[in-house]
Amino acid sequence: MSYVWRSSAAGARVARMSLAPFSWLFGAIVARRNAGFDRRARHGELAVAALPALSVGNLTVGGTGKTPVASWFVSRLRDGGASPALVLRGYGDDEWRVHGLLTPGVPVVVAPVRAVGLVTARSKQCDCAVLDDAFQHRQVARTEDVVLVSADAWREPLRLLPSGPYREPLGSLNRASVAVITVKAASAETVQAVRAAIRRAAPAVPIAQLRLAPGGVRLAATIAGSAPSVPRELQHDMEWLRGREMLLVSAIADPDAFGRQMEAAGAVVRHHAVFPDHHAFVAGDVSDIVARAGPSVVVVCTLKDAVKLVPLWPRAGAALWYVSQTVVVEQGAEILEQVVARVLAARRATTPTAG
Repeated sequence: MSYVWRSSAAGARVARMSLAPFSWLFGAIVARRNAGFDRRARHGELAVAALPALSVGNLTVGGTGKTPVASWFVSRLRDGGASPALVLRGYGDDEWRVHGLLTPGVPVVVAPVRAVGLVTARSKQCDCAVLDDAFQHRQVARTEDVVLVSADAWREPLRLLPSGPYREPLGSLNRASVAVITVKAASAETVQAVRAAIRRAAPAVPIAQLRLAPGGVRLAATIAGSAPSVPRELQHDMEWLRGREMLLVSAIADPDAFGRQMEAAGAVVRHHAVFPDHHAFVAGDVSDIVARAGPSVVVVCTLKDAVKLVPLWPRAGAALWYVSQTVVVEQGAEILEQVVARVLAARRATTPTAG
């Protein structure tokens, strides 16, 4: 569906027009569903969470950086003395594995029903939780709702499913604790357009801004080991990519932003093998990738893809490297600290022995 949602080609425009009535119907269903949850919330009828929970979600189908941002909040809660869990639906077989690598030692609970996941987290002696992708999962109450809006994926006009990637309209940000603009390679003008649109749709909601920056290059085979550190020769800073010919591999929601990041680092992108988001790679995919790369082209993927590719990658042929995203707070640090502080306060209130 990415072609239909993003392309300016005539075929994509016709497809969007033909799907528009279904988007109107979808919007009506979403509005009715949210009205029901709003009514239940006013009457205190939502399920009481087993633990104080911070939800990291978005309005679209993927592509906003939820995984690194959720892990960042987990780290901030740990810094505050908490014992958090990370609770997620577990769509595909990559998300929970990536979280395990980004936040080692933190319980990762896969639970489509988040209320059940929070009970499981409590049984693991956790005293709070970060819910990955739970803004639309409203059956259980949460302490904070952080909603991400990607500047890189920003396209106007905003369209609801199926003619566009939006699960909810921008006005749904009014129930968020904070709206967070995430930026990989978007221009300053686009970021400002996103900020202005959020301010119009949800004027009372505070806005923060995070940059998802490439955090260096590592040999993908290292994620299969258990060593706490990676040898120097198996990892490089982004400068290592400058001038190198590479083949990019990605099965993520916004592959274009990943490609622009690599080009900004100075890499010479010869080809970008793009697969659907959460694609389950098979041996044939890997054979094609290795054949395209040849002996002299560097193969680079995301961490989300590396956890699936490593078990299939041949010993012979090009080495597979991955780039992981790091979170850099550009604006609104105090807003995000207040979000963390409120979760920590709720944790102390519900767990008197917590420090």
